Amino acid sequence: QLQLVESGGGLVQPGGSLRLSCAASGFSLDYYAIGWFRQAPGKEREGVLCINRSGSTTHYADSVKGRFTMSMNNAKNTVYLQMNRLKPEDTAVYYCAALGSACSGYVASWGQGTQVTVSS
Repeated sequence: QLQLVESGGGLVQPGGSLRLSCAASGFSLDYYAIGWFRQAPGKEREGVLCINRSGSTTHYADSVKGRFTMSMNNAKNTVYLQMNRLKPEDTAVYYCAALGSACSGYVASWGQGTQVTVSS
């Protein structure tokens, strides 16, 4: 059973940083791409970033280029979303998802989400 657990969310001031973690179980990151998505109140869920099995990343959202990066630790079966220079518009529930074999693949499993709030 594919399971994903996000952690690391919280309240941060504008301009601050947070690192989200997505721990995978029941499957190996060697076989799935992992994407980060977010959903702000009253808005549709949108893709943020994705990392494929070889460690290459793809930006789904232009608004995070230069500020957000992804990395993976295969030994821990965990991926990370490093968010720098956070803005109030980054406030959302952040979800990680196991995709198919590529970042363009189907969503096989969602995590439960972690809240990120950017506010002074």
